[in-house]
Amino acid sequence: MMTPSKRSSVLVAGATGAIGRRLVPQLVDAGYRIVGLTRDPAKADSLLAAGAIPVIADVFDAERLTRIMMAARPDAVIHQLTDLPGNLDASRMQEGIVRNSRICAEGTRNLMAAARAAGVARVVAQSIAWAYAPGPGRFSETDALDVKAEGMRSVSVAGVVALEKSVLESGGVVLRYGQLWGDGTGADTPEGKDRPLHVDGAVSAAIMALEVGTAGVYNIADDDRVLDLSKAREILGWLPGLRGNVPSAHGDAGAAHS
Repeated sequence: MMTPSKRSSVLVAGATGAIGRRLVPQLVDAGYRIVGLTRDPAKADSLLAAGAIPVIADVFDAERLTRIMMAARPDAVIHQLTDLPGNLDASRMQEGIVRNSRICAEGTRNLMAAARAAGVARVVAQSIAWAYAPGPGRFSETDALDVKAEGMRSVSVAGVVALEKSVLESGGVVLRYGQLWGDGTGADTPEGKDRPLHVDGAVSAAIMALEVGTAGVYNIADDDRVLDLSKAREILGWLPGLRGNVPSAHGDAGAAHS
């Protein structure tokens, strides 16, 4: 496990997504040197404005990704890559699920290979907390994923399984996020979500996993009615309702608030 210092370098993959664009400035404020990976050159200016060093690459270009990682030599990588339609547009969701599953499988495999080549000490990656196989009671991290799913759900679950395998084999942390709501997620409220998570709660969990997390899988959600959150509470110190900045190992991040 890495011990962050004030000038630790972190490469954030998916730095301009719903979570990434809120995560990057908080990491900068906490004293990290941030390399923000995006495939869209038009988003470089927003990364510069947030205090990050922008790099442009498609994670399916394994050779270029490795070159970038070797040049940056980050201490840690935070994987927030997704490829879903804007505002989760239902009319485009089927093609989005296929693209996103490819990001989860092939994109993650390339990212982890590049991280290993560069000697990265810490990896944190987002997964989802609604891929569990049906079952009674609350779901814990040891419960089985729904590998027998059919239809488009099987595509999503296969991507999740591949992502988590790649990250865990690299000794990383997997955050199984609940269903996101809040700015940039396509949902202004948690209404209709049985395992909701505010986007800023996802940011808080990523920072805590970077700084204090032990390798493994963690459920992250706003409440524990459907998901058992005891592991995240005990090891990460993460609590439902966390928003924004969290207490930092640097001692210079803002205080946690709800």
